[in-house]
Amino acid sequence: MTSPARAAGRGRTRHPADSGTQTHRVSRAGIPFVVSAPSGTGKTTVCRGVVARDPEIMFSISHTTRAPRSRERDGTDYFFVSRGAFQELVAQGAFLEHAEYRGNLYGTSWAAVEGPLAHGCDLLLEIDTAGARQVRARLPAARLIFLLPPSLAILERRLRDRQTDSEQVIQQRLAIAKDEIAEAPRYDYAVVNDDLERTISSVLEIVRAERSGETAALRARFEPRASLR
Repeated sequence: MTSPARAAGRGRTRHPADSGTQTHRVSRAGIPFVVSAPSGTGKTTVCRGVVARDPEIMFSISHTTRAPRSRERDGTDYFFVSRGAFQELVAQGAFLEHAEYRGNLYGTSWAAVEGPLAHGCDLLLEIDTAGARQVRARLPAARLIFLLPPSLAILERRLRDRQTDSEQVIQQRLAIAKDEIAEAPRYDYAVVNDDLERTISSVLEIVRAERSGETAALRARFEPRASLR
């Protein structure tokens, strides 16, 4: 488990400019993209697809107090820390955003975002709606994308098909999902994940449009209130 000091420092993602002594000229600042979605919507799969297809964007690795799942690695999937260590980082002001979800703490450190953004690397932050509100307030350049399930009925089916949660946990996730979906109008874009490849392509379109500054058409196409109808 990562110590607080190492976790805060290791949150800084490596990028090409870190190696060697050659001066790196940055043509633009990186853009932080926040992706939020209810559990079971497929946000992790979508985010991985976006990062795999676009070399100019990378994941921001978050901290969490929850136990690692099978195949998860410390420093790759999350920085896994104790609750005490997490709270120490909060007291130090180490987090851009942090929130609690179903009894576990999650947070994105300033160290994880400041270096890459300054060197022109775009970042993908996969965080919940409470964290997204904090990012919006503290990083005005952030662009917020909400992934919607096709319907609550389909979301429930996806949660049950995973066969990883008890009935009580499923009901908790569905209740949380309703509150999270109510936050969607606060986002810049909302994309319905009814087809994985199409959703990945849509998020990539948004990322590239934000880089170019030509966003009017996509903001109209993925306007959150329209997507909720």
